[in-house]
Amino acid sequence: MSAYHIPVLLEESVSALALKRGGVYADVTFGGGGHSRLILEKMDKESRLIAMDRDSEALENAPKDKRLILVHNNYRFLSNYVRYHGFDKLDGILADLGVSSHQFDTEERGFSFRFDSPLDMRMNTLAKHTAADILNSYQEESIADILYKYGEVEKSRRIAQLICREREKSEIKTTGHLNSLLAPVLPKFSEHKYLAKIYQALRIEVNEEMRALELFLDSTKDILKSGGILAVITYHSLEDRMVKNLIKSGNTSGEVVKDIYGRFDSPFEPVSKRPILPTEEEIASNTRARSAKLRVAKKL
Repeated sequence: MSAYHIPVLLEESVSALALKRGGVYADVTFGGGGHSRLILEKMDKESRLIAMDRDSEALENAPKDKRLILVHNNYRFLSNYVRYHGFDKLDGILADLGVSSHQFDTEERGFSFRFDSPLDMRMNTLAKHTAADILNSYQEESIADILYKYGEVEKSRRIAQLICREREKSEIKTTGHLNSLLAPVLPKFSEHKYLAKIYQALRIEVNEEMRALELFLDSTKDILKSGGILAVITYHSLEDRMVKNLIKSGNTSGEVVKDIYGRFDSPFEPVSKRPILPTEEEIASNTRARSAKLRVAKKL
């Protein structure tokens, strides 16, 4: 587990599920399996756990346990698999939206600017489009919009212009090529932070992360039983805003929809007013936890 991925807010998120006898739960971002292992450890023999991940390499970490149901797919399809495996509704859902340490640290996956590797970034290696496809085929305006929307990249239009000029000379296929292309415009003393924003934006677009998150979150209203728990760990403002909106208004856009009598009731109730944050000790031992926020809500 530690070699593949260090789970963030482990005890806090699993405790938030308030596991009960005979319950049915889902860990929709299996990753290194840390959260799932602790859930299984705390579950009774009658309970069941659905563990999902779009990355087939992640599921290779799964323990052998009769209570565990493995699903190789995107969590946007959770409701399909709940029905397929014969369950009506779930007692709890856990999602850790971070990219696994394994994906960042595996050079050939192309998630990190630390290596000179193919610009891939696919969480599901069977998916069609890579980061290289985006950089070499999208229109300049679209690239600029992606960088600004998903990475809050300053001078996104300047970056998009550089990319489109470069690809007229030769295709941009590797992280090393992209990094050298961007080097002249990177701000001094914060080059890594700036590159991280660009790579985040490309990764989100490659994996359609925001659309998948929207579909997943909107489906939880119907998948969870009354009293069921939704626990979501986010790492950037775009994700956190969608989770916060769902809990507050019942949808990811944050739109408050009232009935004909002017009444409004959210299907969720926050378990705590503020998000749960990692301790200083956890951040010191795992720097990738520093931006994590755990929001927990109960289905009404």
